[in-house]
Amino acid sequence: MKLFSNTINYLEQALSHSMTKQKVIANNIANVDTPNYKAQDVRFHQTLNNELRKLQSYKTDEKHFEFGSVASDYQVVTRANASYLHNGNNVDIDQEMTEMAKNQIQYNALIDRLSSKFSSLKTVIKGGN
Repeated sequence: MKLFSNTINYLEQALSHSMTKQKVIANNIANVDTPNYKAQDVRFHQTLNNELRKLQSYKTDEKHFEFGSVASDYQVVTRANASYLHNGNNVDIDQEMTEMAKNQIQYNALIDRLSSKFSSLKTVIKGGN
């Protein structure tokens, strides 16, 4: 018997991704003046595409779209393609701050949704009171 729906598991995975992204962004910002530091990024889409290629689906109609499950892992990669500063550093502080703000909004939305799911469970356990 499954106690929680898959939604809670997916929210947990999304929160884990968001927390990792926040740590990577904070590390990039902390190293904005470090000579030869190369910024890092968290990539999820490549892993997702790789996993979707492995899946086969059964279509009952030729007009149906292909589908697959969502992969839960991601990777931290170094952005070594450019240097913005004279010291070899490639951290763009404006980009990092923008990414941090976007990630914070996403994290807050995920926490809000998770809280809502647990409130619903609490209501069910109490019998609707």
